Amino acid sequence: MTKARELSPAELRRRCDPRGFPFETTAELQEIPLGLGQERAVEAVRFGIGIQREGFNLYALGPPGMGKHSFVRSFLEERAAAQPTPDDWCYVARFEDPIRPRALRLPPGRAVALKADVARLVDELKLAIPAAFESEDYRNRRKTLETRFGERSEKAFAEIERRAREHGIAVVRTPVGIALAPTREGQVMEPDDFQKLPEAEQQRFRAEMSALQEEIQRVVSAVPQETRRQREALRELDREVASFAVGQLLEELRARYAELPQVLDHLDALRQDLIENLEAFLPGKGEAAEAVAAALAPKRAAEKRPFRRYDVNALVARDAERGAPIVYEDHPTVSNLVGRVEHQSEFGSLVTDFTLIRPGALHRANGGYLVIDARRLLQQPYAWEELKRTLRARQIRIESLAQALSLVSTVSLEPEPIPLETKVVLVGERHLYYLLAQLDPEFSELFKVAADFEDAVDRDGEGEQTFARFLATVARREGLRPLDREAVAGTVEQAARLTGTSYKLTVHLDSIRDLLQEADHHAGVENADRIGGGHVSSAIEAQIRRADRVRERSQEEIQRGTVLIDTSGARVGQVNGLSVLQLGAFSFGRPSRITARVRLGSGQLVDIEREVELGGPIHSKGVLILAGFLGAHFAREHPLSLHASLVFEQSYGGIEGDSASCAELYALLSAIAEVPLSQSVAVTGSVNQLGQVQPIGGVNEKIEGFFDVCRRAGFTGGQGVLIPETNVKHLMLRADVLDAVARGRFHVWSMQTVDEGLELLTGMPAGERGQEGRFPEASVNGKVAARLAAFAEKARSFARGPAASRPEPGA
Repeated sequence: MTKARELSPAELRRRCDPRGFPFETTAELQEIPLGLGQERAVEAVRFGIGIQREGFNLYALGPPGMGKHSFVRSFLEERAAAQPTPDDWCYVARFEDPIRPRALRLPPGRAVALKADVARLVDELKLAIPAAFESEDYRNRRKTLETRFGERSEKAFAEIERRAREHGIAVVRTPVGIALAPTREGQVMEPDDFQKLPEAEQQRFRAEMSALQEEIQRVVSAVPQETRRQREALRELDREVASFAVGQLLEELRARYAELPQVLDHLDALRQDLIENLEAFLPGKGEAAEAVAAALAPKRAAEKRPFRRYDVNALVARDAERGAPIVYEDHPTVSNLVGRVEHQSEFGSLVTDFTLIRPGALHRANGGYLVIDARRLLQQPYAWEELKRTLRARQIRIESLAQALSLVSTVSLEPEPIPLETKVVLVGERHLYYLLAQLDPEFSELFKVAADFEDAVDRDGEGEQTFARFLATVARREGLRPLDREAVAGTVEQAARLTGTSYKLTVHLDSIRDLLQEADHHAGVENADRIGGGHVSSAIEAQIRRADRVRERSQEEIQRGTVLIDTSGARVGQVNGLSVLQLGAFSFGRPSRITARVRLGSGQLVDIEREVELGGPIHSKGVLILAGFLGAHFAREHPLSLHASLVFEQSYGGIEGDSASCAELYALLSAIAEVPLSQSVAVTGSVNQLGQVQPIGGVNEKIEGFFDVCRRAGFTGGQGVLIPETNVKHLMLRADVLDAVARGRFHVWSMQTVDEGLELLTGMPAGERGQEGRFPEASVNGKVAARLAAFAEKARSFARGPAASRPEPGA
């Protein structure tokens, strides 16, 4: 049987030899793109940006701090610079339906020009229209029309008066109307005189007056029609004059936008509305009068500012020379994505119009690229649903959240939707990507391209040389001092440790950048012209020092005996397990006492942590594996007749993971065999049902955690940590641990099977089954098998009851 292997100092940390770098400082090295080791992500980003098909939006996934935003943006800038600048967009009034403003699409750079041109047109019309109506020609024509209609009425009345005189009848105009009266010798007759006339004469007067009355009624009834015809003629004159005044200016404007039919249509509608609303431009009927009307009845903003209806809202105005836009929206609310309609308070009322329409990120990114942080997007109410709706419809519809949820019933604007041609890039963590893919069926339809960023790159000869150039690039872009070879070697080793392995190097940009910035600070304090290895070491120690308060308190509690941990002697059913605590970005190892107790029972293995709901499912799974191992290894021919309990002593929080299952098994075997375990050795590793030891995480922190406890308690020369053989490749231990191992004051052993570690912990042979299938009696496994067999026999005796102990009759 093989034994646990003691590791040499060289195996505990993979060193980086500074002499392997062919430079003095990184100032001699050429820069490389910051996307080190991201070949897969590069392919995905290029494909996602290049393909112009519906639904092929991009999700860049990876841990925070990887530089995903910068990486994606660099590709977008390269692509966008070669693309044409997308069109401008404007909103203008739809005069026949003010609630639904009209969207105009213009070539890039033309929106601002159109806005200025229309504003200039309105300013000129404010002068041109009043001037046209004050001209001598207009006055003469208006006077002619008024005179013509007046003469027509007077002529009709003059004819009636002539006929009346011929028949001796007078036409009398009174305040209440027109009256007829008989005359004699040119004088109106008194009623008494009229009654003295012969009856025939009276009848003649009455008949004549009746006929004249009918004629007068006909003329009077025609007056309103004539008045309407007069007003229409005057209005037509006004239109003709205004059309002439407006037409010349508008024709000049139409000539500038002759190639844009939408603009021409709007100018035609504007011309018609100008002519229909001339009074706004005439003296005494413009802004002052409208302001009074608005103060009395504030219903619409246009009533206060009559010329505002002719404005142009340049929603998106671009520089024609800048290529496709790249927009990063760091606060992706619904209104910030799709735009909003603002309101103004006027005379105690909230009013709005199309000039208060504001663009969203999708408007600004239309024709280009929109980058959004996935977590921030999902944190905003309804923003994710609104983005999906917009991408599905491929048009931007501005609608307030209150309207969408039917929370308000007031009339608001309904701007015409704008077609959407935008590539959306979400940047976020992996778990968000997988959750969205699993829980939202529309996600995979809208974001078909995933750019998965690597956390680390291979650490080989070429990899270390490339990483040195990566460091040079970071230092240059951050304005830091160059690194010498020792600093590069120290950073390489720290980059490997951050990955939790010795054969990988982290490419977590924030971590590397922070380390170099701190090292540069230390170099500046010493007035050094370069970053040296000592500066990198000082930066690493300072980072740990700032974060290790809890670790220090934990070590103090162990040293004082508040937390019970033995680092010497031997105990039955007791072993030192190792765990890792994560506090923010800082993690550290802490030993925990694991104990086991056994008695006769029915094969129940009690995980006390699970019973009190402090143990997670993976930890519980590891304990159940122990039951499987015990049954298969020691109870093949009889029941497993024991009751065992396992617990992490003095644990007051949750326990998760199976990295302590190997230590728990040793405590259990020790309790069954009644063989003490060395307390000088801490154990980590998971175990399977076959007795093989499997790798675990955080091996460096776990070793260092027990090392710190032993150093405070005092080294005895026999202390150390037992780890899985498969974790040896992950070792990147601190320099003080390596020094203690080199001096023989501390040890690190590796094991492949449970039996290898069992021998180290007990000082006894573990024992292998012989040809007859039994373990040697003097071995640990033999003692375990014997104790379990004795438990099984006692269980059978209890099952038979007292009668089983009496002799049979006749015996």
